[in-house]
Amino acid sequence: MLKNHVGKIISIANQKGGVGKTTTAINLAASVAATGGNILVIDSDPQCNTTSGLGIDKKSQKKNIYNVYLSQCNIIEIIIDTDFDKLYIAPSSLDLLAVEMELVDKEKREWLLADALITIKDNYEFIFIDCPPSLGLLTLNALVAADSVIIPVQCEYYALEGLSMLTNTLELVKNSFNPTLDIEGIVLTMYDTRNSLSRQVAAEVVKFFGSKVFNTIIPRNVTLGEAPSHSKPVIYYDKKSKGSQSYISLAKELLNEKGVR
Repeated sequence: MLKNHVGKIISIANQKGGVGKTTTAINLAASVAATGGNILVIDSDPQCNTTSGLGIDKKSQKKNIYNVYLSQCNIIEIIIDTDFDKLYIAPSSLDLLAVEMELVDKEKREWLLADALITIKDNYEFIFIDCPPSLGLLTLNALVAADSVIIPVQCEYYALEGLSMLTNTLELVKNSFNPTLDIEGIVLTMYDTRNSLSRQVAAEVVKFFGSKVFNTIIPRNVTLGEAPSHSKPVIYYDKKSKGSQSYISLAKELLNEKGVR
């Protein structure tokens, strides 16, 4: 059973695409939910991959997170059950692509998601926000709303460059909007044990961020790629796979307030 983490909001962010944000959002949330607490995932990415990856037909939803950003409904009106125990989702929509333009003149537009979550956050042990691969308004809203951020980092050449840019953004957000925002942890993804570059990147990230790096490393794994096509988190697709076991391990590490390396 979970410790008391009621209402903790964690954004999963990296402005670089293809690093495993959505994979982490889906599979970490499902793995934490499997330990016994209600978990909410907010899909704040116009690509809607978290929505579809949890088995939700985005076209069948009359309202979604887009309507919340435009103050057309309360967030409680869009939250729906998934087919997976204790796991709920606020689905996304392609309409999110237009949010930045539609809200350009709105006052306090950086606070829209934070304000929306006030009324419901205590209904969940954790709320995970899947951010788009950019540092625009949607990601800014997620960071303003969050208690902390998990940063997936792909073990490849340009990883450190993108990580530096994101940490600068986090400092700006802390200074301007959310002084208590913290890095929950950095999770190394798509790690290939046969690749010396993966080992080098992992070593550099640990050297720079120390104990902020999760001990659990997410490997390159076919099952992690297959599970979304079946609209399932990997623990419900193939629990014994290396990909599934890595996210179960990451969930345990998060819940135990990971130790220093």
